[in-house]
Amino acid sequence: MSETDYCELCDLPKSQCIHGRPPAPPAPAPVKKPATRVRKTTTSSSAAAPRVVTKSAPRKWTPPAAFAPLILETLEAAGGSMTADAVLDELETQLADQLLPGDFETTPEGELRWRYAARRARQKLLTEGLMTKGAPGVWQLP
Repeated sequence: MSETDYCELCDLPKSQCIHGRPPAPPAPAPVKKPATRVRKTTTSSSAAAPRVVTKSAPRKWTPPAAFAPLILETLEAAGGSMTADAVLDELETQLADQLLPGDFETTPEGELRWRYAARRARQKLLTEGLMTKGAPGVWQLP
């Protein structure tokens, strides 16, 4: 080896010296792709392409859309108007065995998740014109 093969800062051969080599760039973070599966359809057409379905976790609580038709049915059965507490009590009795364990958790505000979802469903029904705003604390049909 010649003198030029040695580092001026640490007197080690450049092949072993940290000064002669720049640090390696950081490795890029691995990108995790969602698991996919192909669902075969039972149609008689063999030309149809298989559907690719992304796996998702099972639901932890009932979505607001599930409450909307039940709210409308409850209000219709009661003549079109009920207090909010009475509607929620009726929903609880109707859905006692269908509510998920996560529905009984509380939101950060302290309200049960299923009650929050039911109130969200009511808000959507109001924007769609299927319910009207009545007196405070009263849910009613138009």
